Amino acid sequence: MLRTLDIRDILIIDHLELHFQSGLNVLTGETGAGKSILLDSLGFVLGWRGRAELVRSGAEQGDVTAVFDLADGHAAHAVLEEAGLPAGPELILRRVNRSDGRKTAWVNDRRCSGEVLRALSETLVELHGQHDDRGLLDPKGHMAVLDEFMARPALHGAVRAAWKALSGARKSLQALEKAIAAVREEEDFLRHAVAELDVLDPKPGEERELDTRRRAMQGAEKIRDDVARAFAMLGFEGAEGVISEAIRWLDGVSDRAEGQLDAPLAGLSRALEELGEASAGVEACLDNLDFNPVDLEACEERLFAIRALARKHDVTPDELGTFAIELRARLEALDAGDAQLGQARADVAKADAAYVSAADALSDARSKAALRLDKAVTAELAPLKMERAVFTTMVSRAVQSGAGQDAVAFTVATNPGAPSGPLNKIASGGELSRFLLALKVCLSGETQGVTMIFDEIDRGVGGATADAVGRRLAALAIGGQVLVVTHSPQVAALGGHHWRVEKRVENGATLSMVVPLDAPQRVDEIARMISGDSVTDEARGAARALLAG
Repeated sequence: MLRTLDIRDILIIDHLELHFQSGLNVLTGETGAGKSILLDSLGFVLGWRGRAELVRSGAEQGDVTAVFDLADGHAAHAVLEEAGLPAGPELILRRVNRSDGRKTAWVNDRRCSGEVLRALSETLVELHGQHDDRGLLDPKGHMAVLDEFMARPALHGAVRAAWKALSGARKSLQALEKAIAAVREEEDFLRHAVAELDVLDPKPGEERELDTRRRAMQGAEKIRDDVARAFAMLGFEGAEGVISEAIRWLDGVSDRAEGQLDAPLAGLSRALEELGEASAGVEACLDNLDFNPVDLEACEERLFAIRALARKHDVTPDELGTFAIELRARLEALDAGDAQLGQARADVAKADAAYVSAADALSDARSKAALRLDKAVTAELAPLKMERAVFTTMVSRAVQSGAGQDAVAFTVATNPGAPSGPLNKIASGGELSRFLLALKVCLSGETQGVTMIFDEIDRGVGGATADAVGRRLAALAIGGQVLVVTHSPQVAALGGHHWRVEKRVENGATLSMVVPLDAPQRVDEIARMISGDSVTDEARGAARALLAG
């Protein structure tokens, strides 16, 4: 419920603080007194798009504060939670419009965006009138209105779940088709590349091993001759034979040298032993340097083949094995593609059947609810002196979505036999107001906790019809809150709380003010609405009669 509306420096308002109550709140006043400015101010603090320039002439900024009471479970709590804003039984909205056009908003003293304000406004306020493009006149919202009247949340949940499953199945099929199409474009390349890699069959680390072997064989070719010559010089035909011969000659005379040759003979023996070991090592080296030139050629061919294939596919030689696995996987996916596509298409067909079944059930329920709504609105039109009018809720087939496969539109025919058409194009101003009121009465049970505002919804009607409009508005206000801007004395007389909007001139500036009326003041105001500027005793008597009725 809207409890307080505080307006400062907005258009011709310097400062107004209004305290509203539950029930039917009535605002009256002469044309141009500023009633529309109150609605503009409320729309501004709720984030609605309206006038571009709102700041009062000469002021640096204008601001509006609205205070709402929120019951437990009110839909606004969910919006606040999602936006990360503090919540409680009281909701304070404040929005400032600076003279340079900048706008700033707060919710419970926390900065927020206009988008958050608009999301909150949808849970707080409904505005209805002949120029209302946010409510029942907007065809885009007719399906939501019918669904609220129908009150079958399980059907909506089933359709949303089925649509989610169908959308997911379709997305998976599209992704698979795209992936397979991409692979098919390179199928020839994949098969050739995999065959080439399978023939070569490179192993991790093989390129380094081949390079090491190649370098060793190339080096052996250059030093083998020198090592062979050295080995020959160390053998029996060389150093070994010479030392052995020296030992033989010295050993033959050592017994006559009185021990002088013992040490030299021992040294030569050790030298001969070391020489043998050295010779064996050189021989082993020579054996290792011995290779077949064909082996070198084969080693180089494989090494160059691995390196060339790595360059071709822009990978390192060690990555060729992994790359081959990836290519084989893509080929396997291609080969298995037909089976996967068949399964994916079957999944889509199954999901589509489930969606159509759920959507058909929702469509059937909507069609039945549309008939009930038409009957309820027709019953409300009779007291509003529109018993000959025809209201029809059209449910037609539309593009599938998470909301079902229906389009909903409210159409009217103001006279029997006359062609029906959209609600906002067929009815006149007064007729339109009564259609909206009748429809709103039928839907009132679905909007608990929402402040309903009717802007001159009684325009173009009077007498008994105006009285019927007022009584419907009063019925809507029971247990809730309704604000009515009206020029009808019959409607004003039925209000539980009454304010008069008036203008005054101070220091050459025109200002708008709102005055709460007590019982005598209400008599004078309703009398003015009956008779005009000249209030007569007869008009006061008529006003008292209306208030008493």
